[in-house]
Formats: sequence, structure tokens, C-alpha cells
Amino acid sequence: MKKLTHFNEEGRAKMVDVSGKPETVRTALAQSHIEVNREIYERIHSQQIKKGDVLAVAQVAGIMAAKKTWDIIPMCHPIPLKGIDITFTWKDGKGESKILEIRASVKTIGNTGVEMEALTAVSVAALTVYDMCKAVDKAMIIGPTYLLEKTGGTSSKDFSRGNLKG
Repeated sequence: MKKLTHFNEEGRAKMVDVSGKPETVRTALAQSHIEVNREIYERIHSQQIKKGDVLAVAQVAGIMAAKKTWDIIPMCHPIPLKGIDITFTWKDGKGESKILEIRASVKTIGNTGVEMEALTAVSVAALTVYDMCKAVDKAMIIGPTYLLEKTGGTSSKDFSRGNLKG
């Protein structure tokens, strides 16, 4: 079993010391989903949500969230992010529903990874869609949210639906 690194000898939480790790290019790709009803889907497409352009606002919110991950997750390091890209793809859901697939790709050059930044970005983007559309219907479903891939450091891994693939 792998030892957890976020605990000190007393079993208390600590911020991991990454000063001895080499600086490498590090990337992470995360994904989340939000399932909406047909009316919300149509209103988003026709720019009929009163709060504005839902996908544009969600994209900016996700980028801002990635940049502030260290502010909201206590053991995350402040990381100089070099790039953040958020994409949206619509898919058919159950019955009349539609699923918005949200992906965030995050990149840095440093001595710790950007998985949490990518996961935070897609989570906040999904929450922003919910916030902007909740006046139409509060029954939207967020998730699943998971890491698809990480590169850099001592290991690069591909993940499939949250499970280790390689």
C-alpha cells in the first residue's frame, strides 16, 4: 500500500515539500458533466439565459478557479500555470436530456502536478452552468468528475473514467 504524503509523523496534515523534485513540464486533463433538460439546452444554444452567455461565463469561471485552486484546497501549492484550456461538447442524455461534457487541460513547468487545478476548473465550470440555469430547472445533475490524464514528473498516467489504465 502506498504511503500518504500529506501527513506528518504525528498523523497531522501537512503541505508536502516538493523542493527536491525536478522541474518538468506537467499537464493534466480532467472532465466533468452536467445533465440538463431540453429547455435549458435550447436556451443555452439560443442565448436565452437571462444571466448571459452560459458557456462563455463557465469557461472564464473554470479558468479563474484553476488559477485559485491553492486558495480553496488547503494542501495545494501555489503553481505558476502556463496554460489553461476549457472545452465543451454536447452529448445526448437519457430521453430528452442533454449532457454537457466539460474538459480542462492545464499546463505548468514546475515541481508538482496540476491535477487539482484541472479538476477544480471542470468542477467550477459545471457549477457555473448550474448557477446560471437554475431559474429554469434545479434538477440538473453534475458529474461524474474525474482525471483523464497527467503527464510530467516521475510518472505519466492515463485514466479512464477515474480508473488507472496504464
